[in-house]
Amino acid sequence: MTETKTRARPAAVALTAGAEARIAKLMAAAPEGAIGVRLSTPRRGCSGLAYSVDYVTEEVKFDEKIETPGGVFYIDGASVLYLIGSTMDWVEDDFAAGFVFENPNAKGACGCGESFTV
Repeated sequence: MTETKTRARPAAVALTAGAEARIAKLMAAAPEGAIGVRLSTPRRGCSGLAYSVDYVTEEVKFDEKIETPGGVFYIDGASVLYLIGSTMDWVEDDFAAGFVFENPNAKGACGCGESFTV
């Protein structure tokens, strides 16, 4: 019998230290029953898809699960193909704060930056 070696698959989305710190803050203030946060790409906006981050109360079978120091980060199974190779960061300045995505799969975005197309 030969031994099969499996290589760890890289996560679909790379999280920066800023994103991981924000996930930790979200989980510290999470509502009761939350087990992590989940990234999905619902259809909306001018270009068709948007990024959405929400609390998760139960695991979904095909979601990708990423363990971070501050909590579990899930990626919606139906959204993974749109997000492979992306980087997620948390950016704050004097006027705004939010998650920012560098997505090599995005072929375009709407003028306001709220949605993207692949």
